Amino acid sequence: MMTSHGKLRREKGSLAEYESQMKDLRAQLTDQIKILDSQVEVKQQQLSDLSEFLRRRGDIEAEYARALDKLTERFTHKTKKKEQWGQSVCQVWSVLLTQTRLESREHAALGDTCCNTLTQGLTHSTEDTHRLHKRSKEVGIQMQDELLKVTTEMQTAMKTYNQYHTDCLIAEGKLKEAERLEERQTGKSAELGLGQSGGQRRSSVKKMERLMEKRHGRVQENQLKCTKARNDYLLNLAAANAAMNKYYLQDISTLIDCCDLGFHLSVERVMKCYLASRWRIQKTEETGLKQLEAAVTSLDQGGDRDALLQQHDAAFCLPFKFNYHPHEGDQVCEVSAESQVRYELETRFQQLQSRLAAVTLETEEVSKTLKATLTALLDNMCESDCNPSPDVLSSLSNEPPGGNTAQKLAIAKRRANQQETETYYFTKVKDFLISSSLSFKLQAKHDLLQEAIQKAEAVASDPSRMQCARSVRVRKSRPVSQFCHTLFTTDIISYIQSSGQQIPVVVESCIRFINLHGLHHEGIFRVPGSQREVNHIRDAFERGEEPLSDSECDLDSVAGVLKLYFRGLEPPLFPYDSYSQLLECGQIEGVTEKALQIKAIVSTFPRPLLIVMRYLFAFLNHVSQYSDENMMLPYNLAVCFGPSLLRGLDSDDAVARQPQVNDLVKTMILQYDIIYPSQSELPGPVYEKHMTLEQEYCEPITEEGDGETEPLPSEDEWEAVAMFDYVARSPAELSFKQGDLLIVYSKASCDWWRGEAGGVKGLIPHKYISMLEGSERGKREDGGGGGGSTGNLTAEDPQTENTTRSQERRHTLDTVRQGSFRTTDRLPFGQADRPAVDKDMISRQMNSVFKELLSRQPAVLPSTLAAPAAPAPSSSSSSSSSSSSLPQAAPTAKKVGFSLRGRALFRPVD
Repeated sequence: MMTSHGKLRREKGSLAEYESQMKDLRAQLTDQIKILDSQVEVKQQQLSDLSEFLRRRGDIEAEYARALDKLTERFTHKTKKKEQWGQSVCQVWSVLLTQTRLESREHAALGDTCCNTLTQGLTHSTEDTHRLHKRSKEVGIQMQDELLKVTTEMQTAMKTYNQYHTDCLIAEGKLKEAERLEERQTGKSAELGLGQSGGQRRSSVKKMERLMEKRHGRVQENQLKCTKARNDYLLNLAAANAAMNKYYLQDISTLIDCCDLGFHLSVERVMKCYLASRWRIQKTEETGLKQLEAAVTSLDQGGDRDALLQQHDAAFCLPFKFNYHPHEGDQVCEVSAESQVRYELETRFQQLQSRLAAVTLETEEVSKTLKATLTALLDNMCESDCNPSPDVLSSLSNEPPGGNTAQKLAIAKRRANQQETETYYFTKVKDFLISSSLSFKLQAKHDLLQEAIQKAEAVASDPSRMQCARSVRVRKSRPVSQFCHTLFTTDIISYIQSSGQQIPVVVESCIRFINLHGLHHEGIFRVPGSQREVNHIRDAFERGEEPLSDSECDLDSVAGVLKLYFRGLEPPLFPYDSYSQLLECGQIEGVTEKALQIKAIVSTFPRPLLIVMRYLFAFLNHVSQYSDENMMLPYNLAVCFGPSLLRGLDSDDAVARQPQVNDLVKTMILQYDIIYPSQSELPGPVYEKHMTLEQEYCEPITEEGDGETEPLPSEDEWEAVAMFDYVARSPAELSFKQGDLLIVYSKASCDWWRGEAGGVKGLIPHKYISMLEGSERGKREDGGGGGGSTGNLTAEDPQTENTTRSQERRHTLDTVRQGSFRTTDRLPFGQADRPAVDKDMISRQMNSVFKELLSRQPAVLPSTLAAPAAPAPSSSSSSSSSSSSLPQAAPTAKKVGFSLRGRALFRPVD
């Protein structure tokens, strides 16, 4: 008990440390905004003071010496208070006032210039400074919110990891308790062995074995969930640290530059104009004016920014990075790519690479546009007529009072163009900051995954480590008895009541599949899947099958089935009578108030609907958390699901109200934990972020691991026939000829098999072979025929296979193999003696094979294929028509949707 309390205190200590760090971060971000606000006030005050200085200078030209001395003394006192900032503008002020004390005489033209042209330019600069600061502040607040969002997601991932690790520790404790119970029972049975019958002892032993097996399975499952939660926590941790580094080391400087945009340039132009007038009037003061010019040209925006950062180091310094805090007893402190999650991590790594390349390219393009826009904006500021060149000043003084109307119109037009350019510039600044920040986060995850995968590959390729069989699980089809009700285009409440399933099997199966394979898939739910595959999956569900037991199913098609299911519900998931009430909630401005009002309406729904809604929106919220990789923000998901979930009886206004529906569904996704009751309030199934294959529908298979070599059982080997010649491209691959008999063990990837050819083991390309129906070696040796087996995939029922089609298929394979095997070679099914078959018949059979392959697989670009494409059939075994029309399409077919293994590929010739 004391140990449990100690673990709890340490766990709370880790959470308290995170909370304290988050609190300091929020306070620091608030201080940054306050400092930037104070800086804009300083700049506006500087511009105001300078404008006032020039105006008063023009007014007191008649009083040269006395009035000018008083003026310099006044502003000298004010400047001393500003020197603490250490900015280059303050240095200009100091030189300016020093030279002003030396100016005892002034010209009337100088007074006119100071009172009109220069003060007008400073007024515009003041307006620009205020407007630019406001927009910079908006961008800064948005970037701070993004940083807080990343850190909050990291904290949520940490809590999830702690919960799963606690479950893992509990499961391990139960396993140890069962082991102790088994030891006590064994000792007791030995002592009382004479008093118990053999049947009682065996029954007791079997019960204990079942208990141990159950506890072992629970420990393995909890360990897998803990590993996934830890990986997610580490990835979010890396992303948070990367985002924080990016913000403090780059974004802050960019925001300060945006606040100072054009400020120094405006001051420089005003002062240069002032200097030009002074050079024409007072040549005797050339030495002093050169000093002032040097001070003006030394205006340094970057230097002022660095000085500001150094002076307010406490507010702008980079905080300590977030450290990984493992849960009590957890020794793993890095992303783990062990066998059960390695494929998932490799898939995510490939998707991250693709996404990172796209984001990097986008960031580079935005950066180029940003630089060009900045140049145009600064040029526009420099070309303003409020800062005329020295040659124009004399001509301006001779113009009549009403002769500058055209000039004012030109200035107004330039000002409008400048503001339009500013709007576009800040749009690009925001895009650049967001895109570059996203690139940093993705790069952090990419590097972490790459390191984990490289370590796993190094361990797997270590010659000192031998291979053994390790138990993993593959999902089996559900029993048909669970699918005895209509699934699509039905009333969901009636279905739940009649089937007894609180989460309809379509929803549960599709969500589980996407959770395991598609959370990081780019464009999930947005990119449409193959309508043919969608219909195929739907029909399989209606027949009571489990079509998603194959991990190679097309993700977009599975997502399409989920949307199709909710779109076909009648009535929809949200009842018709709640449509108007929910739309009224969309008019509420506050997010929390809107969520509470939606909750009040949703709480009146029937209990079965609430359980399904809670499950669905928790899943959609989880999908949106990976928007950096899958590009599916909550609003994008709302656009995909809104029309299916929430619709009214009147379809005429559906298009007009669609934006309101989308905003409403977006709120439900973001605030699902507020809107829908928790499991304690409403018992029932809840969505798990880190799912595994269901225990009830999993069967053990073996895969390669570390340890001593154990022979694979005969049931895990299948026979295949080579459909084409293949020459190995690496030592790991196998070469074979058309018609060779091959033995396959398991899938190495979606395009390669592990197998054997002529006694040599290696990799076999999937598209070059065809699995023999009924070729499972264990069944064949026992005399069994049966349906086709395809390794880890569920075989079809042999009783449902068409007899003529099966015979035609076997006859075709026998014919193909006959051209390459000797009559003395070992042939399956005991068919050693076969009569010769006409080559034209072989051509027709192969023609039908490729027609079906082409009908099942849509064509894609060749660059998307990872495995070698299947070549054309040999000219010796096919006619000229089949070799010219069919083989070219087969290599460009990308395997999408369901695997073709385990299904009949050969059809009788029409």
